[in-house]
Amino acid sequence: MELSAVNLAFGYGRQRVGKNLDLQLSGGEILCLLGPNGCGKTTLFKTLLGLLPRQAGHIDLDGRDLNEYSRAGIARRMAYVPQAHEGVFAYSVHEMVLMGRNVHQGLFSGPDKADRLRATAALQDLGIADLAKRDYTRLSGGQRQLVLIARALAQDAPLIVMDEPTASLDFGNQARVLAQIVRLAERGLGIVFSTHNPDHAWRYASQVLLLKDGRALACGAPEEALTERRLSEVYGLPVRVEALADHQRVCVARPASRS
Repeated sequence: MELSAVNLAFGYGRQRVGKNLDLQLSGGEILCLLGPNGCGKTTLFKTLLGLLPRQAGHIDLDGRDLNEYSRAGIARRMAYVPQAHEGVFAYSVHEMVLMGRNVHQGLFSGPDKADRLRATAALQDLGIADLAKRDYTRLSGGQRQLVLIARALAQDAPLIVMDEPTASLDFGNQARVLAQIVRLAERGLGIVFSTHNPDHAWRYASQVLLLKDGRALACGAPEEALTERRLSEVYGLPVRVEALADHQRVCVARPASRS
């Protein structure tokens, strides 16, 4: 399965958010979308998912134009993981994950035994089967995020789009969520996720798309795309890239010098 965009322009109605954007994602790859607030990450995701019409360019999914697919056809190929939220209705965790099976059901049919088993298997895959009967609204932020990933996994789509999956999570829960992203890619799924932390791109992504004001400053391997000059331009302050002893790289913001 492959997702690609060529010369893509995207936005809301007549309002253009981004343009001239190219990207490509295949199974087993992790594409990190990196950029400041308001650069167009969520709008781009909605366009790639077909929730917003593209303003120009092409989006191909598995070799076919995205517009040739029905909503259900897209959902069977791409799952979406939004940012974790509190939730309004007191669904159980198993019920939340079971919703990922809706795309495989008929208009007037409900989940069958196979769907329920698939939801259980998704919870087991993520190591949270013990939460199955818990009230989703009473979980921690990290637990809710893992439940949303399990729901996407139960959808059985080969590509998963994640909108800031580590937002508002503490350090430990960020590490757990990112570890699951790597594990899913190792199983052959294609993952695209957005983040505000450049270090996530260094450590977990096979490629990175660096956005500013809706345009791509760079797209490629992290060590090629994330230069100090580009990072400084994107975030509007001097940035230094440092190498650690384990050959990993981190970004450090250099404070402005005092006069």
